[in-house]
Amino acid sequence: MPPRPTISEENIEESFLKGSGPGGQKINKTSSAVQLKHIPTGLIIKSQATRSRTQNRKIARRLMAEKLEETEKGPESRRAVKAEVAKKRKASKTKKARRKYRNLGERKAAADTGEEQDVDDEIDENDELQVKRR
Repeated sequence: MPPRPTISEENIEESFLKGSGPGGQKINKTSSAVQLKHIPTGLIIKSQATRSRTQNRKIARRLMAEKLEETEKGPESRRAVKAEVAKKRKASKTKKARRKYRNLGERKAAADTGEEQDVDDEIDENDELQVKRR
């Protein structure tokens, strides 16, 4: 996994805005939303995830770093690598589920026709020993 990107403070213009949306009167009165502008690229990030200004600053900076890295590095960026790993994991789970239901259908069909499963239903030697002990 590539290291986390960092941004120099000279390239960031920071402003605090009043929040909007759900949250009641408190979020509309306080300037806890953070807007960051990356001066060289013109990229603007706004965060109002929490009611805390400091937490919103951290979130906005992290999002800014991820976006800038994604535009610079493309498929080698940290976010792209994580997405690829998640995609492979999901494909593996889907494949496993399909295999499970396919085997279940084959067993059911074999039971209906009276055929026995040769590989899946074989008992290991250890299992036979445990059965004999009982």
